[in-house]
Amino acid sequence: MENVEKVKPRVIAFYLPQFYPTPENDKWWRKGFTEWTNVGNAKPLFKGHYQPRVPADLGYYDLRIPEVREQQASLAKEAGIEGFCYWHYWFAGRRLLDRVFDEVVQSGKPDYPFCLCWANHSWYQKTWDPKKPNKLLIEQIYPGEQDYIDHFYAMLPAFKDSRYMKVDGKLIFGVFAPMDLPDPTLFFSTWNRLAQENQLGGFYFFGYTIVPNWVQPIINKGFDAVVVDYVCASVRTRSLAYRALVKLKREYMRIPHLVNYNKYVKYCLNLYTPQNNVHPSIDPNFDHSPRSGARGIILVDSTPNTWGNLCRKIFKKVSCREAENNLVFIKAWNEWGEGNYLEPDLKYGTAYLTELKNALESWRL
Repeated sequence: MENVEKVKPRVIAFYLPQFYPTPENDKWWRKGFTEWTNVGNAKPLFKGHYQPRVPADLGYYDLRIPEVREQQASLAKEAGIEGFCYWHYWFAGRRLLDRVFDEVVQSGKPDYPFCLCWANHSWYQKTWDPKKPNKLLIEQIYPGEQDYIDHFYAMLPAFKDSRYMKVDGKLIFGVFAPMDLPDPTLFFSTWNRLAQENQLGGFYFFGYTIVPNWVQPIINKGFDAVVVDYVCASVRTRSLAYRALVKLKREYMRIPHLVNYNKYVKYCLNLYTPQNNVHPSIDPNFDHSPRSGARGIILVDSTPNTWGNLCRKIFKKVSCREAENNLVFIKAWNEWGEGNYLEPDLKYGTAYLTELKNALESWRL
């Protein structure tokens, strides 16, 4: 049997640049609102439900503080994460939650790699009640080529930064809702042309999805790659009867959809087939209840050990891919409102980070 050299994964963690007050959040929610507002108000919904989740080493931080960002980068680097993928918000010339990333670019600190993923979706004040409509806060629209040009030049200082992450010399840039992009060919061609004009090597565009069946349609739209998050696969791959029962329990009994973490691990491993242009996105945990109450999915029985098991197995599975393309995303570094984070908390401390580090150090096994 021919020996195949195993390739170490390039681990990238999605990063939410939200944890500081903004005029928009003051207006839409309340004065001083940040993600910590929902996190601190969370209540347990069933016996053994781990809520509220309390940050440990970094505390209830404010991301306007440079020292916090330095500490985050230090923790991530120590765990073996190659860089952060910052969520990026562009609404036809208007940027939101941009202060943190702009300061990272302008200051040159922390000296830690990064890339961007455009969260190209409208924002709503959700009622989480099917009988009541959501309130539109800001709409995502696509005016055309000039807006793509303006978007590119707004982010050009970041694209020229030596810390910006690449695949084969191309800048990694994601699109959260790739199927919503009305004219991807125009977007890609405009940005790649502008990259060439500005002495950049072009872009490596990935589309993000929670629907495994959308991989090929996204590739067909012209994306270089797809990042697949399997956290919702346990719902979409079940029978209609099962999904109807989950909906019934949620709407009439206020029982959230609970998914055992080991089942989630099984779905990840069974549904992911290694390809150079398809990258897994793995979750240390998921609990949307701080935002949505009983209406979301909750992974239960996640522990550092079960997370470490997923890391080791997915790293082994992707080790046959080309080195530059061997990207593995983690969702997320700090999405506390979704119970979805690697940062230390009071219950587990740095154990999730330690398990990730150990899995990366033993990835050849």
